Amino acid sequence: RFLQGPETDRDTVRKIRDAIDNQTEVTVQLINYTKSGKKFWNLFHLQPMRDQKGDVQYFIGVQLDGTEHVRDAAEKEGVMLIKKTAENIDEAAKELPDANLRLEDLWANHSKVVLPKPHMKDSASWRAIQKVCEGGENIDLKHFRPVKPLGSGDTGSVHLVELLNTGEYFAMKAMDKSVMLNRNKVHRATAERQILDMLDHPFLPTLYASFQTKTHICLITDYYPGGELFLLLDRQPLKVLREDAVRFYAAEVVIALEYLHCQGIIYRDLKPENILLHRDGHISLTDFDLSCLTSCRPQVFLPEEGNKKSRRKSRSSPIFFAEPMRASNSFVGTEEYIAPEIITGAGHTSAVDWWALGILLYEMLYGYTPFRGKTRQRTFANILHKDIRFPASVSVSLPARQLIYRLLHRDPANRMGSYEGSNEIKQHPFFRGINWALVRGTAPPKMDAPLFSDDVGKGMGDAAATAAADNHTDMF
Repeated sequence: RFLQGPETDRDTVRKIRDAIDNQTEVTVQLINYTKSGKKFWNLFHLQPMRDQKGDVQYFIGVQLDGTEHVRDAAEKEGVMLIKKTAENIDEAAKELPDANLRLEDLWANHSKVVLPKPHMKDSASWRAIQKVCEGGENIDLKHFRPVKPLGSGDTGSVHLVELLNTGEYFAMKAMDKSVMLNRNKVHRATAERQILDMLDHPFLPTLYASFQTKTHICLITDYYPGGELFLLLDRQPLKVLREDAVRFYAAEVVIALEYLHCQGIIYRDLKPENILLHRDGHISLTDFDLSCLTSCRPQVFLPEEGNKKSRRKSRSSPIFFAEPMRASNSFVGTEEYIAPEIITGAGHTSAVDWWALGILLYEMLYGYTPFRGKTRQRTFANILHKDIRFPASVSVSLPARQLIYRLLHRDPANRMGSYEGSNEIKQHPFFRGINWALVRGTAPPKMDAPLFSDDVGKGMGDAAATAAADNHTDMF
């Protein structure tokens, strides 16, 4: 509410009322009055806040007080400021539980049927899932045999499971409903399910099914017998990879991030523990509970040309640019990989993923992250202020060091990847020799300590399998 007076323009007030009636946003300038009767110019923005169904829950009003009417550039700057503020409030409010939803509605998204995407629809895994569905059944917990636990987190656990009588193995992520409610993680689980259902890429997981029990929600995705890149690093004699291996894995990560950004997804949790390896050694990014889904408007443009002589020699190809458009203010990520703008709360974009790529490159080459401190606070202080160092004791090429340096620019506007997206990273000399179109068909480099490929179910006899099945049923 604001106080009106004799000089308040009635038509402007009517615009605000019409916006409320039509559930649209509006930005206006009008004269308001303080309680003492003093008048002032008010730059006012009204924006509807919608729930997951698209229904308006309430309106956000942001005002910028001024002594006089503002014009042209000053008005545009003020409008941008109050709209940005409204968007930040909108995003923060979405972290709260949806007031319009009943308790059972919170999990409804997880009971939706998952449909196969073009890339994986003819795989043996999808054919096995589809065969169950064609029999008139919805995929549920009863269709899986537990094999062994794969890991656990703060809201649940991941299990290796077999689709009964098929020999097809999957990873099942089971999340505890009560824990997610108590920790306000319901929106994270919903976003993760939504993101997984969008993916169709060889370097990203496939969602085959999602369902719920009385106590848990479950996601069925690919199982990666190669394990974590983190473990592969740890098995190497010096805890580092040779530069050809770093180039190979980094190239696949760049392609995966490029695809995510094209879909409007900011990953926000890139680290070796979240890079899993297929049996053939290729990568897949996992864990999207910290990811942000926003909008993306792909563009194609021609690069700036040099002089006429250079133009005659070679014509540059058009550049495809696709980076998520909306900034986020959430404080998320793994502390050693968090970008400076997340720590300062200045708002962040997909540039945080390119920062994390720089940290990943450094860790693969040197065996540790560049800003790690003895405490969380010291790590954050190092990220904000410490100069990056490249120890001479480790032999790393100049192009690799230059790429890391440019990715770890503290100003996201000047960070590599912020101007032309993944394209400028792919063009960097460090990646010279990479055939980007054929990366998936490239054989992974040999390691000093080879890739460990788990034999599914090896060492688990009938008695152990029965016990695991009993525990599996009791848990969910």
